[in-house]
Amino acid sequence: MRWSKALLKTMYESPSSAVDEGHKLLLRANMIHQESPGVHSILPLGKKVLDKIEDIVREEMDAIGSQELYMPALVNKALWDETGRYEAYGQNTLRVTDRKGRKFMLAPTHEEVVTDIVRSLVGSYSNLPQILYQIQTKFRDETRPRAGLMRAKEFNMKDAYSFDATSKEMIQSYNMMWEAYEKIFRRIGFDFTSILADSGAIGGNNSVEFVARAKKGDVTYFACDHCDYRANEEKAEGLAGIVQQDRELDMKIIETPGMKTVDELVRGIKRLGYDLSKEMMIKTIIYQTSEPGEPAIAVMVMGDDDINEIKLANAIGVSQVSQAGKDIVRQVTGAPVGFAGPIGLSEEIRLYVDRRAYMAKNVLFGVNQEDRHAINASIERDVDHHPFDVVDVRAARSGDLCTSCEKGHLEKGEGIELGHIFQLGKVYSEPMNATFTRSDGTQEHFWMGCYGIGTTRLMQSAAEQNHDKDGLIWPKEITPYHVIITATDMKNNDIVQASEELYGILLENGFDVLYDDRNIGAGAKFKDADLIGIPLRVNVGKEYLKSGLFELRERETGNVSRDDTNTLLAKIHDFYI
Repeated sequence: MRWSKALLKTMYESPSSAVDEGHKLLLRANMIHQESPGVHSILPLGKKVLDKIEDIVREEMDAIGSQELYMPALVNKALWDETGRYEAYGQNTLRVTDRKGRKFMLAPTHEEVVTDIVRSLVGSYSNLPQILYQIQTKFRDETRPRAGLMRAKEFNMKDAYSFDATSKEMIQSYNMMWEAYEKIFRRIGFDFTSILADSGAIGGNNSVEFVARAKKGDVTYFACDHCDYRANEEKAEGLAGIVQQDRELDMKIIETPGMKTVDELVRGIKRLGYDLSKEMMIKTIIYQTSEPGEPAIAVMVMGDDDINEIKLANAIGVSQVSQAGKDIVRQVTGAPVGFAGPIGLSEEIRLYVDRRAYMAKNVLFGVNQEDRHAINASIERDVDHHPFDVVDVRAARSGDLCTSCEKGHLEKGEGIELGHIFQLGKVYSEPMNATFTRSDGTQEHFWMGCYGIGTTRLMQSAAEQNHDKDGLIWPKEITPYHVIITATDMKNNDIVQASEELYGILLENGFDVLYDDRNIGAGAKFKDADLIGIPLRVNVGKEYLKSGLFELRERETGNVSRDDTNTLLAKIHDFYI
């Protein structure tokens, strides 16, 4: 491709709307163009990268026996009603109504559609397993689309779905897909790890997320410094110590005027003659759930802990929780915000106690009376009048003891989500009555898995991990072009002729070549070449005029060699083998 004919106009300044480095570089290198927040065009240079990413994905999916299909982006509401997800997904979906009043959605994912296909076409165990995949556009109505291709309203995804006869075979398909994902990410050149993850709105019991390591990303995770335990912040479990007490004291109610927050209590209690840290206080938070008609719930955690709301929702079996407003809190507890507690709490209100809080002795907590708290209290001893469940709902923290090995400690890391795999079980097959006939003639629901990779996201993730101060550095397998030829002086006939001849030779030898034939200064060409990140650059200039040799420069290392045509061809060939 001749640069003078390409739709390729670089920018020297980063757009003010871009924050993440990869997003800035994709915009500056003219690989994407924002149409509106969360909606981008992929321009020709970027499309070449995206195509190569998707080719790698296809090769590895085909290698494990997956079959590619294409499902509609426009999905009938009735299918999602079968699983109840049409309402559960809520405002995250983009919805349309046709001229006859029928309701559709622009699919954010395709579990229902593929399950409908398989229940129609696969009737016997002899047709299993089946693994089906597509690479297709997805739509999600993100509240705050940001970071370019990272959190977009419209994006490309490879989504795959496995159907098996047994739980054991489902796990085999899951593990096979796990290996395929690792091959994909290694081929693209990612520095990545796999972590335990929450299954979220997709469902199922077990899932793993693949994360590109980054200084700043959209995934926070915790890793043990002793064993291989790794989990994202929504899933991570850690053990934190509690303040040990020599003996249990008798609980008593004290006056705590105006002390609503943990910090206010720490300061105020000291003025009253008590010395209690956050680790000796328990806060009670009132929540509402996503279930219609569900009364509020009360959750107790230590004063120095935060509540992981996803853990909480999973623990109580609802899709979502949110903190109750001050009016609901007063209605439920009879007191203002800041004084909720287990004593005097209505039996209609379900009570959940984090396990760390449950083990603490001689603590302070609220008693549902304004300006009053209990001290020297123990949940196990003093909350015998109200039933409660002990759950793990605290947010893990750096320094927590690892629950897996109980030897190492958790360290916090950040990364970018590359892909996610799920063991679904019968989450979709049962409500959709998707069954097959077993060898004994009885009916069984399919055991399913699903597996997603956002391919447009991979392009920006690769940009995030592969750049320097001068621009992008594309990994070999996904570079838009193998080589860029830079003719340093388009007014010099010898340089132009040599560049044209080399361009033809490289094309004849099967290389994808960008030829910078613009009539601009060499410095600007070099700067643009570094920005767009093609791994190899061939300079045709003063060295060629002097010795007849081309300069071959590696983008990543900056190494330069001077070669004749045959040597140059051999080096380019060896670089990509």
